[in-house]
Amino acid sequence: MNERLDSLLRRYGEVQKLIEDPNLVKDQKKYRETMKEYSHLSAVAEAASEVETLADQLDAARTMIQDEKDPEMKELAKEELKELEIKLKESDDRLKFLLVPRDPLDEKNIIMEIRAGTGGDEAALFAADLYRMYSRFAETRGWKFEIMSSNETELGGFKEIIFSISGSNVYENLRYESGVHRVQRVPSTEASGRIHTSAVTVAVLPEADETEIDIKTEDLRIDVMRAGGPGGQCVNTTDSAVRITHIPTGLSVHCQDEKSQIKNRAKAMRILRARIYEMEEARAASERAEARKNQVGSGDRSERIRTYNFPQNRLTDHRINLTLYKLDMVMQGDVGELFDALKLSAKAELLNTTSSVGNIAAS
Repeated sequence: MNERLDSLLRRYGEVQKLIEDPNLVKDQKKYRETMKEYSHLSAVAEAASEVETLADQLDAARTMIQDEKDPEMKELAKEELKELEIKLKESDDRLKFLLVPRDPLDEKNIIMEIRAGTGGDEAALFAADLYRMYSRFAETRGWKFEIMSSNETELGGFKEIIFSISGSNVYENLRYESGVHRVQRVPSTEASGRIHTSAVTVAVLPEADETEIDIKTEDLRIDVMRAGGPGGQCVNTTDSAVRITHIPTGLSVHCQDEKSQIKNRAKAMRILRARIYEMEEARAASERAEARKNQVGSGDRSERIRTYNFPQNRLTDHRINLTLYKLDMVMQGDVGELFDALKLSAKAELLNTTSSVGNIAAS
């Protein structure tokens, strides 16, 4: 067994004793954290046991092939050997993935920003389509969804929409959506039937707790104004819209969706906190550039990550060379297969550079 696996199995024994302590439930935060750790370690222990059992069965099958005199029994043992080799490989891979250190950000809630890029009205309409795709996926996972800011066009698209998603492992599932999403389709306003190419930019920000990012009041400039709607019409006649500028970084957030200035200010602060948190994470990530290569793509918002071709009902993710011919289903929120493939690719890349994870079956 490799060193990391031994360490996790020892910790599994320790956590088992912790959850037997009746006093643990008195501290709900510690209880939740301990049970979450126990769930992960249980999966590791189960996978390790399965690998060990299959390895023993494989040795027994090899011995039978060597010692068995009956030709029929030897043939049966050879068939069993092939099946066991496949099962052991699958279990060994599963254990390796469980041994990859988890990114602490994976459990974070997120703030997602979708902005129309090249393509005018068509890009804004596709921004709205992406928003619906993510919201429907969130519903299937039982995640909480909240619009924080939006700028709607007269045709029902979005020049920009910002929303939060909270739930279990949200960032882990959506972190690879940051980048440029390109769409190829015939716009509803196109009389000649010509295919247009438009682009939408998506940013996925892990949401920071107030305790994680300290924003000083003196570093903020807060402006209030009347909210405006599509076409420039007034949403209300009070100064409810809020723009908050973080002077040290120059970051600025504008919120106007709520009729209450207090609510708009609270939402703007959440967005600002997430953007500052992302900047600090990016700075830390640049200091460990080699580790960043283990992620799927750079996550740079200027990077084209995916193409949605509606005439061919085709979706292509350029980072992992995955093509799916079910774009109609994807746009309805059926994106689990895509997100799982991205996570699997990221872990596989990380495994290639994680020296602490050896061949479990051989150990």
